[in-house]
Amino acid sequence: MLDRGAWNTFTRSRPGFVVGLTSIHWREAWKYGERAFRYCQHDTGHAIASMRFAAALLGWRLVLLPWSDEEIAAVLGVDRAADFADAEAEEPECVAVVCAEDVGAWREADPGALVAAARDAAWSGRANALSPARVEWPIINQVARVTRRVRVDGELRDAEPVPPNEEARRSGADGGLPGAGPALQDREGVGARAIILQRRSAVAFDAQSSLPRARFMSMLARTRPVGPPWDAIDWSPQVHLLLFVHRVDGLTPGVYAYLREPAVLPEWRSATRPEFLWEPQNDSNDSNDSNDSNDSNGLYLLVPVDVTWVANRLSCDQDIASDGFFSLGMIARLESSIRDRGEWFYRRLFWECGMIGQVLYLEAEAAGARATGIGCFYDDPVHEVAGLTGTEWQSLYHFSMGVPVDDDRLTTESGYDWERPSIP
Repeated sequence: MLDRGAWNTFTRSRPGFVVGLTSIHWREAWKYGERAFRYCQHDTGHAIASMRFAAALLGWRLVLLPWSDEEIAAVLGVDRAADFADAEAEEPECVAVVCAEDVGAWREADPGALVAAARDAAWSGRANALSPARVEWPIINQVARVTRRVRVDGELRDAEPVPPNEEARRSGADGGLPGAGPALQDREGVGARAIILQRRSAVAFDAQSSLPRARFMSMLARTRPVGPPWDAIDWSPQVHLLLFVHRVDGLTPGVYAYLREPAVLPEWRSATRPEFLWEPQNDSNDSNDSNDSNDSNGLYLLVPVDVTWVANRLSCDQDIASDGFFSLGMIARLESSIRDRGEWFYRRLFWECGMIGQVLYLEAEAAGARATGIGCFYDDPVHEVAGLTGTEWQSLYHFSMGVPVDDDRLTTESGYDWERPSIP
C-alpha cells in the first residue's frame, strides 16, 4: 500500500488521478516476432487517444506526464523482478494525469516522493505467465532498452515546447471536445459514446462503396493537432500521411499527401519525387473554389493514377489496402527528431501514429464505415513510391478504411453486466 503522505506531497491536494500504461512484448511477439515492439507502441498511441476522448466526454483533461521510464516502472510496481520471475516482463510506457484543472502544475510536480514511497511499499501478488513456452527475440529487448527515457542528474530531456499561440489553440481548457467533437457525432445524431463502444477493426471491404469528399476532408482535418486527443501530448506533428485514394467522390484516384502541419510543405516537396504535381485540393469539387497553393487544407494530389494494385502490393499484398475508400502510410520524421530529442522519442513517433489511427477508427464508425490498422507493409518500396531517401522520413504504420464485409463467424456480446438487457 502506497503511503498517503507521498501522494499528498505529489498532488498538493489537487483533485485528479494518474493512470499508467505498460506493454508486454510477448503478447505481440508470439505472432509477429521482432515487429512486436512497434505494434506495442502503436497500441500505446491508440490507448492514449482513447483515454483522452473518454476524459473529454466527462469534462476532464488528460495529459502525459514527463516522467522517466524508471519512475513509471517504480510507481506501477513493474520493476519488482522477483515478482516477474516466471512471467513475461512488463515494459513501462507512459503515465498521464486526469484532472479538471490546468495541467501545468501536474506536469511540473516532482514524482520523487511517489517513487520513493512505491519502492518502500509492501506489494502483494505475483505476475502470472501468459504461456508455458516463449521464443526469445533479443532485438526487442535491445530496442526497448535504448529507447527508455532516463533522468540524468535530476533532469529529463524534454520534447520541444509547444509555441504559446498553439498551446492556446490546442488546450481545450473547457474539457469538452473542441475541434474533435463533431468527429464523434455522425449525421444521424449517434453520440460519441455509442461510436466509441461500437468501434471494431474491419477484416474485409466491399471494393465498391465510395466516401463523400466533404467527409473525407473532415476526417483528415481531425488528424491535425487541434483539441483532443492532441492536447494529451506536448510535441508538434512529426507524422504526415501518404494517401492512396481509390473511391472518394469528387477526387481523382491517385497518390496524395496530407500534411498535418502546413509549414512542412517545402520540406516534403524537396524530399519527394520532383515529378509530383502537388496540386492543392479544396473541401469541395466546386471549380469556383480557390485552389491556391497556400491553401491550408493540407491535401495535395501528387499523381493521378489507379493505385489499387500499388496499395495492395505495398501492404504485403493485402486486399484490405485496395478494397476500401483509401489506404495510407504514416510517414514520420525519424532521424532529426531522434537526434534533437533523444532515442526515447522513437517510441513517441509510434504513439503519434497510433493516435492518428484511433481518430480515423472513430471517424470511420461515425461515417457508417469501418477501418483497420495495417502493421505489415514493405517499408523500402513505400519510400521508393514517394521518392524518399535516407532515414529522415520513414513509414511507421499503414491504415485503410471502407465499407466492411461482415464475417458471419464473428459475434458481438455485451461486455459488462450493466450492458446486458434485464430478464423479467
